[in-house]
Amino acid sequence: MYNIAIVGVTGAVGVKMLEVLNTRNFPIKELRIFASEKSKGKKISFRNEEYVVDIIQEDSFNNTHFVFCSADSSISKKIGPLVRKANSILIDDGNAFRMEENVPLVVPEVNEEDVDWHQGIVSIPNCTTTPLVMILHALNKYAQIQRVNVSTYQAVSGAGAQAVQELLEQTEQLVQHKQITPSIFSEQIIMNVIPQVDDFESNGYTKEEMKIVNETRKILHLDNLSVSATCTRVPTMVGHCESVLVDFDQEVDIEEVIKIISKQEGVVCRDFDNINNYPTPLNSTLDENVYIGRIRKDLSNKNSILFWLVSDNLLKGAATNAVQIAESIIKRNKLDY
Repeated sequence: MYNIAIVGVTGAVGVKMLEVLNTRNFPIKELRIFASEKSKGKKISFRNEEYVVDIIQEDSFNNTHFVFCSADSSISKKIGPLVRKANSILIDDGNAFRMEENVPLVVPEVNEEDVDWHQGIVSIPNCTTTPLVMILHALNKYAQIQRVNVSTYQAVSGAGAQAVQELLEQTEQLVQHKQITPSIFSEQIIMNVIPQVDDFESNGYTKEEMKIVNETRKILHLDNLSVSATCTRVPTMVGHCESVLVDFDQEVDIEEVIKIISKQEGVVCRDFDNINNYPTPLNSTLDENVYIGRIRKDLSNKNSILFWLVSDNLLKGAATNAVQIAESIIKRNKLDY
């Protein structure tokens, strides 16, 4: 039995964290929940008990085994030293530590062994990186990957609870023929697609796109892998979609590729038997698996394939992966560091 804390418990991922801990029957002895000042005192039910949301103090993480954090990176940076001082383990959903050399970036189905060298902090990848690397991990067993080009279609929940509320409000405004004024997003999101997720960098790519590039290389231990990405925001609630092109160093046998993908843990192909049964956000979310479909050869290059994938960005993209990391640490007996 383990003592755990959740930071950001009232957010979209924090709520899912409680659900995942319950559905996966994580062995909890003591639970502490934290959020911002405005949520202090709020009561949350979990496993037939009522817990009160608190704010973080210097000693908040004493006698805890795991601290799950889904909050702003500034909060992660603040609590990291507190968690280490308490000899606990921070499993962080944000971008604060992902590219630090001494912090493992882990998807358990891909690089579970990397938890072995944690020093009190383990990072969860970006919610678009996680499903992508699960497929690439499988494909790398077939042949050497030369290049990856991905376009993402990301649900508004990836930008937080306020973004979900904005989509709902804009939907109502549209129906009622009212003026639509964007707040969370740079443009109106309802009835639109925005080719920007996060801020732009000097190279013309967004921070979200560069996360995919850098995190993919780190997780797969392929520092020179050629990866490029275009990330867009679409007016769906939950479920990130990705259209992916992968180049190999040899001609593709598509049937063999499909066999290899079908053996990857945590991946489900929806349209093996019926091509019209491809994955969408509505038929593939509320599920901890990554769904893939439309696997096909590139007509312009015999060494390339294309495919479509969908995953629940709040589950496998965040909460589920966090809990799986804790399970991996326990399984591999790596609580001490």
